[in-house]
Amino acid sequence: MAQHDTARLRVNSDELVMQAVSGQIAHPVGRANPYRVGQDGVARVLPGTGGITINRRIGDPCVGLAADHVEPGVALHNNGREIIGGRNGPNFAMLISACVGNRARVASGPAAGAIGLVTGKHGGVDHLLVDFEPDVLISLNIGDRVQIYSCGLGLRLMDFPDVIVSNAAPSLLRRWGIVARGGVLEVPVTHVLPAALLGSGLGKNTVWRGDVDIQLFDHASRRRHRLETLRFGDLVAVIDSDTRYGPAYRAGRTTIGVIVHSDSTVSGHGPGMTALLTGPRTRLRPIRNQCANLAFLYQRRDLVPARARPPLVARKTHIAHGVSRHGHLKIAPVS
Repeated sequence: MAQHDTARLRVNSDELVMQAVSGQIAHPVGRANPYRVGQDGVARVLPGTGGITINRRIGDPCVGLAADHVEPGVALHNNGREIIGGRNGPNFAMLISACVGNRARVASGPAAGAIGLVTGKHGGVDHLLVDFEPDVLISLNIGDRVQIYSCGLGLRLMDFPDVIVSNAAPSLLRRWGIVARGGVLEVPVTHVLPAALLGSGLGKNTVWRGDVDIQLFDHASRRRHRLETLRFGDLVAVIDSDTRYGPAYRAGRTTIGVIVHSDSTVSGHGPGMTALLTGPRTRLRPIRNQCANLAFLYQRRDLVPARARPPLVARKTHIAHGVSRHGHLKIAPVS
């Protein structure tokens, strides 16, 4: 994806404003019941959202992990309060303002001064996700403050007014390798999938504060669209999806986003996607390229080849006396 091709994209750079927003590294949140009941009826105890994920970053597989909604790198949440606005105002401001591709700087703790990259937004828990190098991840503490240099709100494609940009930093558009050809934007992606696979996250009236999940429970669909090879940071296209005013099915439109969290066993859930571009299908043409991943576009690590990994709920288990051979409790149907 040659960088010189991106010079053909005209954006309103002179209108954009950069602001500093910040949050604290969020602690993982436990529930009263530790079990997550999967779509297969099996209850599992697995790592979930929040905290510092030491051994999973953008570029790594997000399917087939012993995890549920795990966020790569660092999860941020602003716990502050202001004298004006709503109770969650500072956190919502951080979520809305920060854009994928913005720089983040550790502002406190032993890793102060380290620079990271904003990689996505996770709705529901309202976390902002940031990638750091492995030696930094090891040095970080829960509660350390991270400051983001947010820029991207109001970003427009001057020659494509019907293609809406959301959650994307100008640097992402420069690095992505998008080419304007014959009135169409050719956009590198790793996967193309139908909107019928979208699940949790539908029904919201905005995509600026989170994500929408991709369901992986149908074997034929997983294989047809190669979804078992999804990685954190992959840029993917969803056909017949419209995210201008929240995620919705709409024939003839396309949404392109980034994979932000891992697969899930829970019905209606799966790898999360934060929306970046949405527009008429006649104006957005996905071009498959296995390097269309934040980790490689920003040269944060060497290419990690995509390989298929079956989701937990797709693995064959032997159920006997209410417990699977993996030691998970089996929920029996009520007669």
